[in-house]
Amino acid sequence: MTAGKKLGVWMDHSSAHITIYEAEPAATQDLESTKINHSNDHGSSGNENITNNKDQNKQAEYYKKLAELIKNYDAVLLFGPTDAKLELFNVLKADHHFDNIKIDVLSTDKMTENQEHAFVAAHFSK
Repeated sequence: MTAGKKLGVWMDHSSAHITIYEAEPAATQDLESTKINHSNDHGSSGNENITNNKDQNKQAEYYKKLAELIKNYDAVLLFGPTDAKLELFNVLKADHHFDNIKIDVLSTDKMTENQEHAFVAAHFSK
């Protein structure tokens, strides 16, 4: 793969581990989704709709934070165990600001930080 700014993002619906791929050993940065607390949201179906809207807004804010980071890279690998990576991918593909960024999406299990670094390095060194 050609040189450029490359980023790996292991993610689920609540957190993302960011790995910047460079020649030097990678460092990981964590990004947490806003915690969703349903403890006060019991009751009528009206409250259930409010709770769902709050959850969707928090998830959209989480994806927006990741998108702001991703737009500074030429190639991005989204990976992880949940559908969050696909949801983010769909958000990015709908935005033409990301048309020139190569984005790959792969399913993986939970990984340690070292496994994430090795996975990102192996992907981008192909």
